[in-house]
Amino acid sequence: MSENYDVVIIGAGAAGLMCSIEAGKRGRSVWIIDHAKKTAEKIRISGGGRCNFTNIFTNPSTFLSDNEHFCKSALSQYTQSDFIGLVEKHGIAYHEKKFGQLFCDETAQQIIEMLLNESRDAGARLDMETEVHSVDKTESGFLIKTSHGEVLCQSLVIATGGLSIPKIGATKFGYEVAKQFGLNVHSTRAGLVPLTFTDDILARCKELSGLSVEATVKSECGKEFSEGLLFTHRGLSGPSILQISSYWNEGEEIIVNLAPDTDVFNALKERKESNPKQEIHNVLSELLPKRLAQSICDAGDIHGRLADLPNIKLEQLGQAVNDWRVKPNGTEGYRTAEVTLGGVDTNELSSKTMETRAVAGLYFIGEVVDVTGHLGGFNFQWAWSSGYVAGQYA
Repeated sequence: MSENYDVVIIGAGAAGLMCSIEAGKRGRSVWIIDHAKKTAEKIRISGGGRCNFTNIFTNPSTFLSDNEHFCKSALSQYTQSDFIGLVEKHGIAYHEKKFGQLFCDETAQQIIEMLLNESRDAGARLDMETEVHSVDKTESGFLIKTSHGEVLCQSLVIATGGLSIPKIGATKFGYEVAKQFGLNVHSTRAGLVPLTFTDDILARCKELSGLSVEATVKSECGKEFSEGLLFTHRGLSGPSILQISSYWNEGEEIIVNLAPDTDVFNALKERKESNPKQEIHNVLSELLPKRLAQSICDAGDIHGRLADLPNIKLEQLGQAVNDWRVKPNGTEGYRTAEVTLGGVDTNELSSKTMETRAVAGLYFIGEVVDVTGHLGGFNFQWAWSSGYVAGQYA
């Protein structure tokens, strides 16, 4: 015999748990299942273990999608202030790090426990380590065959996330369900991910591994981010690089300004007039970390006293700092990506309810949908907002 539920949610991450809370509050019988051993692993590891759970500056412009307007409805129905209120209700201490990013003072596990307690209080049943073997449409809803038996439900919510970080359980399950029911799925790629480079640039990155600077990074499409940049033994990382990776396409350059507050060429010219006997690498070391300044001088083979260097050499150094153009050869991929770009086409969904237009009772929420936030808590807010919305209707 099959069990019956009003709502089955596949995926016990941020969006799925939020949906279970809201559907349960409406008196709906809810079963939330996940194939993983642990609940909400992405929450647990986020923000260095302290969970960057939202951003006070969340707005539609901080999201990427084929339809830039789609996220507006969900974000307005459940705002960052609403989630902050939930965090405060549970007495979880938090702080703003920078740029509106909110983190738990203690541990991300507090957010997970908050969601689990709210879901439990709303009457939802949660089962981990539950495999889904098949999903079929019935006259009144859906038949789901799982490793825990067969279940009938009126509404089915897919909250299985994207492909990022497979070691914690990411799969293509959600996309496969969408395709099974004839929905369009945009091609996916890793987002918010470190960039990799060919041997010449990689050698410099290895040499500078561990060094970080505040930088401005721009894509060929004109998108620009001013945040930290980190040299690693695999390439370039840090918030500015992760941000620009979502706007970078294969074959394109990125433009890096390693000293965004200084016109380096003019600064060098002025110093040449005031103190011409200074060595160029020492002057540049006043504007940049010493190792980076030395590396830039070495790369351009520009050495000696300022008095002995023509202005064209100083201009060359200025460009190397303020207008460093590099062409990545790829990214580190889903292994280290924080999110997945692309996914279920938003044209297939109601922005008000997250229900599919073609299949009554079928919902997609969270990262599986073609909505991706910037770095800094925006993707969690999308999970809370889209989960909340589906929970009002499923």
